[in-house]
Amino acid sequence: MAGTTPTEATVAEVLEELAGLEDPKARAVNEKHGDDHGVNLGKLRALAKRLKQQQELARRLWETDDTAARLLALLICRPKAFERDELDAMVREARTPKVHDWLVNYVVKKNPHAEKLRLTWFADPDPVVASAGWALTTERVAKKPEGLDLAGLLDVIETEMKDAPQRLQWAMNHCLAQIGIEHAEYRARALAIGERLEVLKDYPTSPGCTSPFAPAWINEMVRRQDGT
Repeated sequence: MAGTTPTEATVAEVLEELAGLEDPKARAVNEKHGDDHGVNLGKLRALAKRLKQQQELARRLWETDDTAARLLALLICRPKAFERDELDAMVREARTPKVHDWLVNYVVKKNPHAEKLRLTWFADPDPVVASAGWALTTERVAKKPEGLDLAGLLDVIETEMKDAPQRLQWAMNHCLAQIGIEHAEYRARALAIGERLEVLKDYPTSPGCTSPFAPAWINEMVRRQDGT
């Protein structure tokens, strides 16, 4: 496919190139995180840069149900071109963590239907879908909190986060931390909830990285904001 122009790329050619990028060591690492592909993400991004935006190719790559192809699709698509129902179906199909994460962060957040989807997904009975709703809510907590019931969000987190399935728990925890970081009037309560629930308190954190334990996360980010 090296000699083809971006508009000439076919699904078969792209899949062949992705297969050539397969690395067993990368697959082993990715599978530990629940992602069933073996393509180095740097090489995947380089391929996307060469292909440029191609919405129809992106849709066809998504339909293959191949994780690497779906990740590539999310890099070459036009986020604003998707309809609401299309994105709803996609988030319900995105079962691997990386595909789910990229879909929400690279596509849904940039789509004009993001707020309607947030409201649809937030209380969905599927915890993976609900985690997408919480991710969009966290985005609003940080960037557009007007109209959000922050106290109500803390009520839900306090009641449900401890026993939530892993991906939903992570999304709720991120929201808890973001409320504490961005909204000083709720910081004491956010810290108290984190301390009491102890979610991710013992999560292994590499040197130099911020712990995902909400109280530690909040305190560190506030310290940086204050320049202390």
